[in-house]
Amino acid sequence: MRIRLVDAFTDRPFAGNPAGVLLLDRPDSRSGFPDDAWLQNVAMEMNQAETAFLHPLPHGGEADWALRWFTPATEVNLCGHATLAAAHVLHTTGAHRGPVRFASRSGVLTAVPSEDGWITLDFPTAPLTPAKAPEGLAEALGTEPLTVLDTGPNLGDLLVEVADERTLRGLTPAFDALARCSDRGVVATCRPDDPAAGYDFVSRGFFPGVGIDEDPVTGSAHTALAPFWSGRLGPTALTGLQASARSGLVRTELRGDRTLLTGRAVTVVEGDLLASPR
Repeated sequence: MRIRLVDAFTDRPFAGNPAGVLLLDRPDSRSGFPDDAWLQNVAMEMNQAETAFLHPLPHGGEADWALRWFTPATEVNLCGHATLAAAHVLHTTGAHRGPVRFASRSGVLTAVPSEDGWITLDFPTAPLTPAKAPEGLAEALGTEPLTVLDTGPNLGDLLVEVADERTLRGLTPAFDALARCSDRGVVATCRPDDPAAGYDFVSRGFFPGVGIDEDPVTGSAHTALAPFWSGRLGPTALTGLQASARSGLVRTELRGDRTLLTGRAVTVVEGDLLASPR
């Protein structure tokens, strides 16, 4: 089986967010996937924020491929960058032509490639509700939050607004303490210090609860960031910068209960996975 490492939400290697992608040729069980322990072991071996596993579905159904995502520690409900990476692999290898529909834990997700290399994902918009800051959040994050919102069960994150970009970039969270503040993680965000910087909002994503202290570029978090900042700023189409060490840009467009996420991806590593499912 061919396995790939793809940098997502970037157009150059060693930037954006790396994801493993494994295309499975045929169903291995009633679920269509090898057993969960094998999937988890592959994700642990890849040691990326997420590894995407997908297999083709019969023609004529509501989706073309079944898709699951695993961190090195657990399976997750929704992942943007690994979905972008999976769509990129399908498109560049010729395994699938044109728009692709994925059956996932979060319903049917679509990915539409364009001729210039950009791929647009159609994801469910995260429902945002005001939340009380958990005890110890400010201390764990390293700053007093201005706003705290719950992003709903699909993500399981807290969305936290901080004072400014300098504060955001300087955060050095206490990850053990931060892991106790939400189900999956904490997304910190603010306006850019420079209005002409080329992006409308900035974020960082911390997910120690699923084994990822800081995620380089979190596509799924932008399904919460898009409605938050569209509500603040007005336009439905915005660009977010995730200000990790690797960094990446995500174009967002809010469409009611759906959010479009647009980015690019590049394959960096391709090889053979020799450990077959049992």
